[in-house]
Amino acid sequence: MSRIRIEGLLAAFPKLVGMGKQHTYIETENVRYVYQPIEVLFLLLVTTKQSNILEDLDTLRMLSKLVPEYSMSLDEEGINRAAFELIFAFDEVISLGHKESVTVAQVKQYCEMESHEEKLHKLVMQSKINDTKDVMKRKANEIDKSKIEKTRGDKGGLSSMSSLSSGFNDMSMSHGPGSSFGSGSMLGMISDVEPISTKAKDRSRSSVTAPPKSSGMKLGKSGKNQLMESLKAEGEDIIEDVKPTSQTRAAVALPTDPFTLTVEEKLNVALRRDGGISSFDMQGTLSLQILNQDDGFVQVQIETGGNPEILFKTHPNINRELFNSESILGLKRPDQPFPTGQGGDGVGLLRWRMQRADESMVPLTINCWPSVSGNETYVSIEYEASSMFDLTNVIISVPLPALRDAPVVKQCDGDWRYDSRSSVLEWSILLIDNSNRSGSMEFVVPPVDSSVFFPISVQFAATTTYSGLKVTGMIPLRGGGGATPRFVQRTQLIAQDYQVV
Repeated sequence: MSRIRIEGLLAAFPKLVGMGKQHTYIETENVRYVYQPIEVLFLLLVTTKQSNILEDLDTLRMLSKLVPEYSMSLDEEGINRAAFELIFAFDEVISLGHKESVTVAQVKQYCEMESHEEKLHKLVMQSKINDTKDVMKRKANEIDKSKIEKTRGDKGGLSSMSSLSSGFNDMSMSHGPGSSFGSGSMLGMISDVEPISTKAKDRSRSSVTAPPKSSGMKLGKSGKNQLMESLKAEGEDIIEDVKPTSQTRAAVALPTDPFTLTVEEKLNVALRRDGGISSFDMQGTLSLQILNQDDGFVQVQIETGGNPEILFKTHPNINRELFNSESILGLKRPDQPFPTGQGGDGVGLLRWRMQRADESMVPLTINCWPSVSGNETYVSIEYEASSMFDLTNVIISVPLPALRDAPVVKQCDGDWRYDSRSSVLEWSILLIDNSNRSGSMEFVVPPVDSSVFFPISVQFAATTTYSGLKVTGMIPLRGGGGATPRFVQRTQLIAQDYQVV
């Protein structure tokens, strides 16, 4: 049957139905219309006049059972949405003009039939893609590392050590009465910084690795790494450095002070792109590490900043009444010592949380202004930092559309890097203080929708906290109340999940 013939038969049907007959079929000179009302629509079967009408009615009933199985709503819009599914289902019922002996369940099973060969082919292809991505990621990491080491080598070993001691690490250390760094060797300072700074993830390009003083840093020396050798064979310029051995790193990571107290606050913030705060959650902890188990009979005297929005909760083994009245953290049973907390993040003493803040209290706000001009999109990004915090190792990650080449950066306060694998432009600022509370970057990409540049992710660290919690002293419970034990406090605020959405 030609298309014109089919369209002519369908166009004649509404006129025939309007003649007032109550039958479920209509016969013309050449064909028979067998139909069934379905709400405001008709389910229509067109047959020859020689066809068995009882079999046609049975076919029509089967088709009517299939319609609600695939269409959520029995109106024109719902039928149009499920058009292809209905065609496939009807095709299983009618084959070469004759009804197949099938049930509704069988039709659904045939239409949903899965191909084992197709699934196997997709698994093999996905496995090949994953293997290729792993190889690319390993090689890219090695290339990035070589570039970092080359830059570090240009600056010189002396400047690297001075940058470490000048305070561009993630921690601030304030010692109690009688504290000292011991013999004054660099090893003592590294031991204080190492445990916390290693917690920062994916910050290898911003951190500084300081090997032991005796070994120094050696650049350009060939190693035994097979991957490095293969990269060299492919023509890549690889510069390696001699890393400390595992025994040396273990020795450096050990604390040297009798007591180490760590104040850490983690920020989870979502800022709206048009201004304001979508969500704010700050969670803080105070943990304790003790060098010797015999020194565990102590209490911790603290001071808080008095922020009414912050709620403090003590560990169940801590004397809550003593903390509320005198701000002293001590065990409910003074005859028992504190655990040492070695081999982990220490023993948790205190937790606090803050879930309400206005925009003026967030450490960093980001404004992104994309504008399309001709065949280009000009993007201007600005940051503004609060005077409450000095931020270190700031990385602002802006998602971009898939590009063949890096975007054209017109202006940038700081450094930038384009990650082609994930299509992300990373804007990094080593330190934000009173000298650069605001900054901007401008770049150009092909024309895209402005929503492509969101969400913007931000990473940073600070040595100032919302709680302002400080450890003022350690109170010994044995030894006749002698001098205050020596201790070291580390304070850190980090952006755990900080986004502009």
